[in-house]
Amino acid sequence: MTTPPTPASLAATALIDSDHPGVIAFAQQHAQGADDRERAVALYLAVRDGFRYDPYRIDLAPEHMRGSSVLEKGYGWCVPKAALLAAACRAAGIPARVGYADVRNHMSTERMRQTMDTDLFYWHGYTDIWLDGQWVKATPAFNIELCDRFGLLPLDFDGRHDSIYHPFDKAGNRHMEYVNQRGAFDDMPLADIVADFHVLYPTMMREQAQMHAASFQHDVEREAARG
Repeated sequence: MTTPPTPASLAATALIDSDHPGVIAFAQQHAQGADDRERAVALYLAVRDGFRYDPYRIDLAPEHMRGSSVLEKGYGWCVPKAALLAAACRAAGIPARVGYADVRNHMSTERMRQTMDTDLFYWHGYTDIWLDGQWVKATPAFNIELCDRFGLLPLDFDGRHDSIYHPFDKAGNRHMEYVNQRGAFDDMPLADIVADFHVLYPTMMREQAQMHAASFQHDVEREAARG
């Protein structure tokens, strides 16, 4: 049974900061359409392609995890990009929440594999949007330019069907495998994410400065050139 949205699905929080002036302006600019579905699709595309996906610059401090931080930086990884989409939807009057899953990434850079010590991406973030009487998943992480460089199928979103990672890339190679669904939340469970990252990714948490200094885009282009 589908659980309908509560007032919390429209409320601003410290991390899903739909009351931030930048988020409000972003929603006003991009939430264009005849109904909530069209407006949500427009917001999804604006978040997906307007901000580079960059998993090398993960910073779990609250000021770097809230949705508006993506607007300020011009890039983000899956968790804050999902928070931005949820915040923009709420600013446009569309109920939204954030959801998480653990995924096995069969395609990542060598630097990421070495620093994460695993191909499991815990707490992968997506957005859950209430449209036409149901919750629909939207995953705005990978911008279209990244998909083109990495040979990935871009994730489309029509507001009717879940938009989740493809199991295979354009060449038929394994891409993403969902291994655990953590569910959806009205606010980002940041304390749980931080605690798990320190336990599950100790090398990455110790070497954040080195990761921040590296270029995800450069590594993607180099490995794509290798085939």
